[in-house]
Amino acid sequence: MPLNRRKFLTKSAATGAGVAVAGAAAAPAQAAGASRRPAGHPKRYSLTVMGTTDLHGNVFNWDYFKDAEYTDAKGNAMGLARVSTLVNQVREEKGRRNTLLLDAGDTIQGTPLTYYYAKVDPITAKGGPVHPMAQAMNAIGYDAAALGNHEFNYGIETLRRFEEQLRFPLLGANAVDAKTLKPAFPPYFVKKFHVPGAPPVKVAVLGLTNPGIAIWDKAYVQGRLAFPGLEEQAAKWVPRLKALGADVVVVSAHSGTSGTSSYGDQVPYVENAAANVARRVPGIDAILVGHAHVEIPELKVVNEATGRTVVLSEPLCWAERLTVFDIELVFARGRWEVESVAASLRNSNTVADDPKITWLLRDEHAKVVAYVNQVVGSATETLTTAEARYRDAPIIDLITKVQEDVVKAALAGTEYAALPVLAQASPFSRTSQIPAGEVTVRDLSGLYVYDNTLVAKVMTGAQLRAYLEYSAEYFVQTAAGAPVDVEKLTNAGGRPDYNYDYVSGLRYEIDIAQPAGSRIRNLTREGAALDDTARFVLAVNNYRANGGGAFPHVASAQEVWSESTEIRTRIAEWVTAKGVLDPRDFASADWRLTREGTPVF
Repeated sequence: MPLNRRKFLTKSAATGAGVAVAGAAAAPAQAAGASRRPAGHPKRYSLTVMGTTDLHGNVFNWDYFKDAEYTDAKGNAMGLARVSTLVNQVREEKGRRNTLLLDAGDTIQGTPLTYYYAKVDPITAKGGPVHPMAQAMNAIGYDAAALGNHEFNYGIETLRRFEEQLRFPLLGANAVDAKTLKPAFPPYFVKKFHVPGAPPVKVAVLGLTNPGIAIWDKAYVQGRLAFPGLEEQAAKWVPRLKALGADVVVVSAHSGTSGTSSYGDQVPYVENAAANVARRVPGIDAILVGHAHVEIPELKVVNEATGRTVVLSEPLCWAERLTVFDIELVFARGRWEVESVAASLRNSNTVADDPKITWLLRDEHAKVVAYVNQVVGSATETLTTAEARYRDAPIIDLITKVQEDVVKAALAGTEYAALPVLAQASPFSRTSQIPAGEVTVRDLSGLYVYDNTLVAKVMTGAQLRAYLEYSAEYFVQTAAGAPVDVEKLTNAGGRPDYNYDYVSGLRYEIDIAQPAGSRIRNLTREGAALDDTARFVLAVNNYRANGGGAFPHVASAQEVWSESTEIRTRIAEWVTAKGVLDPRDFASADWRLTREGTPVF
């Protein structure tokens, strides 16, 4: 992949100030954030940095899967139209010329809106549309954004086209050309803020993304891009930014704070490394955190080398919150010094949509609403995921059945055609429902919310046994006879629902009274005990096939087929071809929870 050396030299809508990126000279921006003090007092300046993250295609406060206004049990609201109102409020309070607006990644995947403009009416087509997220973020006036891992889900061509449509840079210091190891995206962004009677305040923003991209989107990036660790790249770039004269260093990191990884030892880097960066890399003042989808109003981390406090904040996801960093500087000894940093969150449910944004994207929204409400078949009964995480649910069997059928057809006539095909699927959502009667695209999209594609891997019986044991760690150990609270039965150790797998074509029990690692009981295939030496083809999504969730054996298993069509699309095709969605065509009783041989339910 050729190195992208584009320089972003744009004009601020409010000030007409030049803004330089990745080392280009920055022209001064007029600002009036200096406190008015009598002569002899040190000059001061107040800077405000706002941030969002994990927008995942949410422009409107709208749930495309339910075809209704978005709502949840906590009363949250979402969408860039709401964030735009919050941003306008902050700019009014602080003075627009004293603010920056950043994002920490995962922008162009996550809703039918983003899928539509990647696949149905793609932005990559000749004369194609401008991506709705580009339109909204340009109109709001973002200054820079970090790359998220989901930016790569539709391939590099789509990402580059989206990048071209933005009026601000996509930053990724640790997204490098696989051959030259030079930055493939601008590593940083620099902006100067004018202070009357004093030198300008120079602010540098370093963008960091997630090393897991090398695993999760291997099909797109292998041999083209590499993703070194956040710590090592921050340690490389922060001193350079300080040498350029940066008075304030802010990191926009698509990486959580927990210090954990979901990809095991497949790469030598930590997935959620933001707190490690703050602790180990000197010279950083604030970090906008992303990726983990958690709410962190303010987290203070002491740097081990300097003893200085670094302030981190994560504004949840889906534009439900806006982070506000208030940074106070004082001019002393001939230079600006950061005196204090404080972070807080503003809630999107406290404001109305910005009509400028809703009007701007009304046509795109209407097209997608019409698309997801297309009828593709009918269902004989209601299917739901409400209990799918602890009961074998027919709605998940639909996914595995589709995957089995697709892989069997793909392998017909090959040397692998005689191997039994099994399939993996996870209960992604606890609220998905396919109602009895008409079935629409949005019903099926709500069932399979990710843009995963299908891969076929050859695995042995012994490997599948280990795979199931690992999956069963999802359940909290519960002694025989103890009461069972389904709200506390799952997600042991914080494991998310999408890292618990059904495997079709086998029958087994999960004894939750036993410790993790020894729970799979009575594992059979067609009525006989599973042969550990037997070979099978496992139909698996690309996230799992590439190592997502760190399930054993699957990432290293022989791959015999893969495709780029989304599993969600395959499900819609299957239902359309059938016409009628009848559980008798796909439901199977494959597994159940037990305690010492007695079923839990």
